[in-house]
Amino acid sequence: MTFTDRADERLVQDSSPRALLQNLVHRLRSGDLGMIPVVTGLLVIWVVFYAMNPRFLSSRNLVELSLDSATIGMISVGIVLVLLLGEIDLSVGSVSGLSGATLAVLLVYQGWPLLGSILAALCAGLLIGLFYGLMHTRFGVPSFVITLAGLLAFLGAQLQVLGRNGTVNLPGSSKLIDFANFTFLPDWASYLLAVAVGLAYLATRVLTLRRRAAANLSAPSLRSVVVRAVLLTAAVAGVAWYLNIDRGIGAMPLLWVGVIITMDFLLRRTTWGRHVYAVGGNEEAARRAGVAVDRIYVSVFALCSMFAALGGVLAAGRLQAVSQTSGGTDTNLMAIAAAVIGGTSLFGGRGSVYSALFGMLVLQSITSGLNLVGVDAYVRYMVTGAVLLLAVTIDSLSRRARKSSGSG
Repeated sequence: MTFTDRADERLVQDSSPRALLQNLVHRLRSGDLGMIPVVTGLLVIWVVFYAMNPRFLSSRNLVELSLDSATIGMISVGIVLVLLLGEIDLSVGSVSGLSGATLAVLLVYQGWPLLGSILAALCAGLLIGLFYGLMHTRFGVPSFVITLAGLLAFLGAQLQVLGRNGTVNLPGSSKLIDFANFTFLPDWASYLLAVAVGLAYLATRVLTLRRRAAANLSAPSLRSVVVRAVLLTAAVAGVAWYLNIDRGIGAMPLLWVGVIITMDFLLRRTTWGRHVYAVGGNEEAARRAGVAVDRIYVSVFALCSMFAALGGVLAAGRLQAVSQTSGGTDTNLMAIAAAVIGGTSLFGGRGSVYSALFGMLVLQSITSGLNLVGVDAYVRYMVTGAVLLLAVTIDSLSRRARKSSGSG
């Protein structure tokens, strides 16, 4: 055990504020920034826009912000997965548009039930991802090339599916429209959710403490875990209370967050998730360790395209229609930028699914704030580009710091 390892162990055992601050400083010096930059940036953005227009942090605007974030944010979940492998998917926008078109045509023109139409759209995305994975693993085609070809091909397929009309309006009575725009948790359910989140966090942390104790490993004190669970419960309850001033917590954003929590659990607590990080960190080392590398690639590409399809379905419900521009414009760029800005490394092996949450909130906050202050659209693109460049620069610097710390 090195001196650094012993220092880290002492900091873990000591949960005092001074020790936590020392641990934070140690992580920053070693390049382990985690979610610190994006959370800090989000708070700064909120403070700046609130100073410019107090309506920015109104309950109504935050509810709208959460609804607008969920569609592309769902697509960004899949982008995080492929970035963890050090790969990229440039076709998620086209896949989402094609899936939305498939849903709309089957539902409106073919008379399929809503559930069947949604499943068909998701299956289309899943098959596309499987094709990407097989092309990459069987023939060694770079993901950049495969997905760039897919971007063009599936855009054409979307135009073909939609036909001459080019736009398909969903039935006004569709449950998908109701789910994406008008379904919110009752006040009592939102507070019950806050308690459930706190209890779930407490239960998982207590189980972790017991496992570490059984293995004679250091662990935080039970008191600190309970305090964190209480603070988490209070924070979620506070957010619920504030959003309930308007309409409350939307069902679609709740689904998005639920998917993020589920995928985070799968990545951190399952063999598959550990293998994803292993392959992204060092593919050859993972292969020699017995990891089925090809299966990891295929599964991740399949999930990425399926999440793109799910984002397309939610976008169709949110906009109540599918057109030739669905999945176009800046959908690709926003989904990829959200993952990178959220802290997922472009070099593979480092990141969290929560990058899709915080990164998307940053981008949507910029869009919402600039709209409220009456700034032209070109400024939004320039600001988004600057934030993306800053995020990549921070990622590169932290990677260099980790290398220096490791060599030292």
